[in-house]
Amino acid sequence: MTTRAILLDLDGTLIDSRPGIAASCEAMLRALGHTPDPSFDITPMIGPPLPSVIGRVLALYNDDRVEAGVTAYREHYGAIGLHQAEVYPGIADTLPLLAACARCFVVTSKRTVFATRIVEAIGFSPLFGGVYGTEPDGSLDDKAHLIAAVLRTEALDPDNAIMVGDRMHDIIGAQANNLRAIGVLWGYGSRTELEQAGAAALARYPSELPRLTA
Repeated sequence: MTTRAILLDLDGTLIDSRPGIAASCEAMLRALGHTPDPSFDITPMIGPPLPSVIGRVLALYNDDRVEAGVTAYREHYGAIGLHQAEVYPGIADTLPLLAACARCFVVTSKRTVFATRIVEAIGFSPLFGGVYGTEPDGSLDDKAHLIAAVLRTEALDPDNAIMVGDRMHDIIGAQANNLRAIGVLWGYGSRTELEQAGAAALARYPSELPRLTA
């Protein structure tokens, strides 16, 4: 099969955004009057749409002000947090190989405006045909809906497209749109999570992606 499109998640797949996400969550908690727990690890929560993440964090403080939390988080993230991401080792070498054989797109639960800024800042924009993320109206918060929108907008054939991501939401969203899904093991999801979600294959290192997406 000739792969004509590769959809790649951002957080946990192309970049390690954990430092910025953690810092913005701490800033959000302080803005809402809480004292962040220094031992708290945000890692297992990274991946789903932000309101879900903020809701889970605030629940630990018996606080249900999700909308206010999302606003405070994004204010900090847009100014500071998004600059604290690092490209995973091997990604910069692998992406040109993928782009040489397929149309590549970033498909992320992060807001499009933030994702676009990050992709531009790390110099990856020329390798992608587009950056797709969530929008203010919430219509694309579900990964399956987001992937469907990308397929429609770019006129992509699901039979010739692959989703690459590190969390079950990437795998489940791909399957809902009849895409093959590749899980990556250097991100925030575990092998068990990706296998149970039904990933067609798992990549241990970025260098394995050209073969697995061929």
